[in-house]
Amino acid sequence: MASSYTDLGIELMATGENAGTWGTKTNNNLSLFEQLTGGFNSQVVTDSGTPTALTIVDGETTGTAQHQMIELTGSISGARVVTIPLDVEKMYYIRNSTSGSQTVQFKYVSGSGDTFTFAADNKGDAVLFATANDGTNPDIYTLPAGLGDVTLTGTQTLTNKTLTAPKIGTSILDTSGNELVLLTATGSAVNEFTLANAASGAGPTLSSTGETNVDININPKGTGTLKSGTAAVKIAGKESIWVPALAMYPNSTSGCGDLAQVELSNGPEIKTLDFDKDSDEFAQFAVAFPKSWNEGTVTFQAFFTADTTNTGTTAWGLSGVAIADDGSINTAFGTQVVATAKAMSGTANDLAVANESGAVTIAGSPSVNEEVFFQISRDVSADSLTADAKLLGIKLFFTTDAANDA
Repeated sequence: MASSYTDLGIELMATGENAGTWGTKTNNNLSLFEQLTGGFNSQVVTDSGTPTALTIVDGETTGTAQHQMIELTGSISGARVVTIPLDVEKMYYIRNSTSGSQTVQFKYVSGSGDTFTFAADNKGDAVLFATANDGTNPDIYTLPAGLGDVTLTGTQTLTNKTLTAPKIGTSILDTSGNELVLLTATGSAVNEFTLANAASGAGPTLSSTGETNVDININPKGTGTLKSGTAAVKIAGKESIWVPALAMYPNSTSGCGDLAQVELSNGPEIKTLDFDKDSDEFAQFAVAFPKSWNEGTVTFQAFFTADTTNTGTTAWGLSGVAIADDGSINTAFGTQVVATAKAMSGTANDLAVANESGAVTIAGSPSVNEEVFFQISRDVSADSLTADAKLLGIKLFFTTDAANDA
């Protein structure tokens, strides 16, 4: 009886056959066993529409499909296919080392069974089992990577590993798949956050790192506020202070009326400075701003009343000058800014609150530890109230660039 061959090319020698060549043939079989259980083949994938066919050569080690580990190589410019003979049944470790962002499919030479395909960006490994489970349409099964590799579904612990692909993209999800953190990339970024944990008794740290001086920007959305626990955190930005008429004094020249206390028939008594309807009159006050002031422009909002039923308007103006230590107080005010005139309601002693003014630039060189003198006036050329305007005070708005005065 003549020798026969298995589907993987191993020669099955019949009794009495191959006299004088048993040693050679047995050695070939042992070499085939080595290739089947641990052999390596580097296979160039043909860069054409023709599949790259791996082969089994009966009784010989020259085939390309019997090796345990096959590395696919070569430069490919399109989707490519690698095939094995229809009756092969074995385990494969396949590595995709082709260059070019193209798919590579591993399949039986014919039939419609399951196949395995490396995605265009997958230059990795796959553990496959060629089942030969059907004479016409056999399947290629994809097995878990195992052997210490990270699987998609298994529970594993990674130690001393650097994740290079995939990198974290635009979000981090919680265990329910909901967005936990959204990430936005900035081109040529050099500054970033650094998170540091801490030993017992100390708190963890969130720091900005990168260049020498780097802010941390935290921006609540809409009308939201920055909180620590349940308490709002004070942040730098727009602030205001109230300057009552009580803290002001009439100018020596063209000054308004002296401070008056007015008793009404009900409720609070008010202290006012009265400004004439026929000519511009002035009053002054001074403010030592906090160290956190950004030393920029200010705006103001006048609060006033009138003992009349007239519905005319009143226009208020403000100017300022900053005086430093050892500086001359005998310095002119800056340019006056007049806010939009505010109409009275038509009811005597109603409160009138003017619109916030435009930016008032303070003369001098505003800086820390300076006193800022202000002059407020009624600009009768810009209003129409036919009675004295009684100033109750102003709200002065300024901007800080630090959370406190430390």
